[in-house]
Amino acid sequence: MKRAKRIYILLGILAVICVVTFFVVKHEEKQENIRNSGEVVLEVDVDSVESISWENESESLAFHKEDGWIYDDDTAFPVNEEKINELIEQFEQFSAAFIIEEVTDYSQYGLDDPVCTIEMVAGEETYNIKLGDYSSMDSQRYVSIGDGNVYLATSDPMDYFDATLSDMILHDDTPSFDNVESIDFKGSDSYHVVYKEYTEDSPYTYCEDDVYFKEDGENLLPLDTSKVNSYLSSITYLTLSDYMTYNAGEEDLATYGLDNPELTVTVQYTPDAEDDSEVTSETFTISISRDPEEREKAENASEETDTEESEEEVTAYARIGDSKIIYQISSSSYESLMAASYNDLRHPEVLTASFDDITSMDISLDGSVYTITSKGTGDEKTFYYGEEEIAIDDLQSALENMDASSFTDETPSQKEEISVTVHLDNEVHPQVQIQLYRYDGEQCLAMVDGQSVSLVPRSDVVDLIEAVNALVL
Repeated sequence: MKRAKRIYILLGILAVICVVTFFVVKHEEKQENIRNSGEVVLEVDVDSVESISWENESESLAFHKEDGWIYDDDTAFPVNEEKINELIEQFEQFSAAFIIEEVTDYSQYGLDDPVCTIEMVAGEETYNIKLGDYSSMDSQRYVSIGDGNVYLATSDPMDYFDATLSDMILHDDTPSFDNVESIDFKGSDSYHVVYKEYTEDSPYTYCEDDVYFKEDGENLLPLDTSKVNSYLSSITYLTLSDYMTYNAGEEDLATYGLDNPELTVTVQYTPDAEDDSEVTSETFTISISRDPEEREKAENASEETDTEESEEEVTAYARIGDSKIIYQISSSSYESLMAASYNDLRHPEVLTASFDDITSMDISLDGSVYTITSKGTGDEKTFYYGEEEIAIDDLQSALENMDASSFTDETPSQKEEISVTVHLDNEVHPQVQIQLYRYDGEQCLAMVDGQSVSLVPRSDVVDLIEAVNALVL
């Protein structure tokens, strides 16, 4: 009897276990009804969306469309409409790698407390989308679109929806200056630059690379083309992302020193046409200034010590045209942009003529005059001292490498070290005279065609003298 009773008890326990097991299995089947997909599970017409909002872990943002996209909290905010469209396009053809159907526990996918909640309204349709955890096993994001399923997204919308307000601003553009017509600099050294193609009969230069000229009354002073192009590139590639305000008024301009900027640069240029259509000239303007307190302090220090400013970091700001956005720029960008004086952009070389154009040279050294002649042209050109053919390499290098350490208009007061008159194959500019005078133990003063131009390292002058002596002695 006792044995039978034990058997009945065991059978009862077994029955309970079977029932429990059955329901657990059924529950698990319901919970883990997962299937492969790869199909498009959501399609949103980008053009039909009238509003979009999202809340991520850093902030909550909302935008709506009128004539264009508008930031709900401030209509003055300049919205980057391409950025808005990028967000919506994530769901234009939204595909899922896996579908988890009939979900009852969203917490296991991080969708009870999503990292981002998105809402879009398109006509009568409202889309509510939640972004959950990132599946480390599948390297994909769990997404809910409100239909009771959970999807593993083939592409992660969070790559775009981690955006903050600063990511949505329409920044000012800095163009490529393809065909420059003129440049105006307004600052401590204000002047106008014009662009002129080189011609052999140009009265302003004998260097065929010269195309930019500073207006000096009726005269034009050649600038270094590579330096001007480099300067324009520093504008083109200027980083404009760290904005201080996007709705600047007069008070803001004063706060950032842009009511009276240190430098304003205006470039007149014609963009390259993408097709055969006619393009018109455009004007680009940028203003730069230091923080007003720093600027005043630096100017006072410069007046008191009459020395160059230290290379300390500066706080500087920029504004494009009449834009209401004020940007903070890096110290290095400020220094590059402020290097816009005539001396910053002029030729540093004492001799700017091409050696290919030199036909002969008269060299005055230690009371004697030596004449070097040439025969032939281009690669076939040969130089002679008297009747003897000579190798001109060291003399050429000494002349071409003589650069200004600084510019000056001082009158020479000491002995002439060496004078070189270069004769050119140029009817308008048949010759260039270079005179080099003692200045101090480290530098010599260079005059070109009778005008003081620059101070050059004395070591460069010594190299020139030694090169001449090696040929004539």
